[in-house]
Amino acid sequence: MGKYFGTDGFRGEANRNLTADHAYKIGRFLGWYYGELKRQNGDDTPARIVIGKDTRRSSYMFEYTLVGGLVASGADAYLLHVTTTPSVAYVARVDEFDCGIMISASHNPYYDNGIKLINGNGEKMDEGTISLIEAYLDGEVELFGEKYSEVPYAHKEKIGRTVDYVSGRNRYVGYLISLGMYSFKGVKVALDCANGSSWNIAKSVFDALGAKTYVINADPNGTNINNNAGSTHIEGLQKYVVEEGMDVGFAYDGDADRCLCVDEKGQVVDGDAILYVYGRYMKERGKLVTNTVVTTVMSNFGLYKAFDEQGIGYAKTAVGDKYVYEYMQKNGCRIGGEQSGHIIFSKYASTGDGILTSLKMMEVMMARKKTMSQLTEDLHIYPQVLVNVRVQDKAVAQADPDVQAAVQKVADELGDTGRILVRESGTEPLIRVMVEAETHDICQKYVDDVVNVINEKEKTR
Repeated sequence: MGKYFGTDGFRGEANRNLTADHAYKIGRFLGWYYGELKRQNGDDTPARIVIGKDTRRSSYMFEYTLVGGLVASGADAYLLHVTTTPSVAYVARVDEFDCGIMISASHNPYYDNGIKLINGNGEKMDEGTISLIEAYLDGEVELFGEKYSEVPYAHKEKIGRTVDYVSGRNRYVGYLISLGMYSFKGVKVALDCANGSSWNIAKSVFDALGAKTYVINADPNGTNINNNAGSTHIEGLQKYVVEEGMDVGFAYDGDADRCLCVDEKGQVVDGDAILYVYGRYMKERGKLVTNTVVTTVMSNFGLYKAFDEQGIGYAKTAVGDKYVYEYMQKNGCRIGGEQSGHIIFSKYASTGDGILTSLKMMEVMMARKKTMSQLTEDLHIYPQVLVNVRVQDKAVAQADPDVQAAVQKVADELGDTGRILVRESGTEPLIRVMVEAETHDICQKYVDDVVNVINEKEKTR
């Protein structure tokens, strides 16, 4: 991770850690850099950069300042307006943009925001380009044999333009609909749109495929995104599914690159369970290329036991859908994801896509003529407790000898009956402490043991 950009973009509280000035400078650099790359290859056309945003109040501010920087550097900015992260990735790839930008802090509260960068292949931006942006933000970047403290402005007819590109978003919706292999006619589906990016997209997709679609949390006002809604507050959807007699429910996060499911009994089907259901479905049909499902170190013991029983191989990466995708690309894998609901279907998308994930889960239900609870009944998840501890410096906190000793003590006592994982958040000043064991009480005890040490050490810093 760099100074500004973490595992999922440049994220922080709007106008504190992440300011309008940051956005302007990022736009200035990207507009000039991609234009210069073209010029050096004999192409004098302006850089083309596509932008989407979520429903946060500050997203408009960042959109306008990014666009100001882009066009000042000579790039043309294409606006998708409020849309999902995966739609930006799709449009960037299909319409051959030089890069894409998504303005969102995903599942964070409304007062945070973020700038996610996507390359022309619809993938998360490479570290090399991000390092150049960070150097420019810090005052000087060396490129093309020169040092720049400020990149050149465009003049006269070279100044860029802004293009309304809502048609790109609409084609993405059409693409999702085209992936529906079965009619959903008669199926009662509940969607929790988190008052975020999916609020005006998800329902239209399910309606087009024939579902009886019921939507909650689809009334964004700029400050209610993720507020007791969506995949990080799924209890509202659980209640709704049971009380209203839904067949299944799907919850998205703020930018809709995540999806969690709720079965007809109101039970949560998380990312691990999604990987199990669809990985098994692919295996049964001979579609699981390389016979490998890609997971992260946060996936549950129970998932791996279930995969072993089905003869399905698996890989483990660092946390972050970026790392999952990199492994999938390098090794030719077709499905991977995170417990949090970032699921990547590499045949259809280059990033996690919540709406696509929900369509794929519907496909298994329709193909197998089973309820969601029946599809997951052979998966037995170990109890897991995860606690986030706010710290001043993540690296210092995790490297503390007393903290490491406490973690090792828990690992030794658990042996092969469970595990402990302590890691830094990629997006927030948090240390995440997670324990899996045979009972919830055992998990809680060992998590508390480590968290208490971290908190005591923080008091001395």
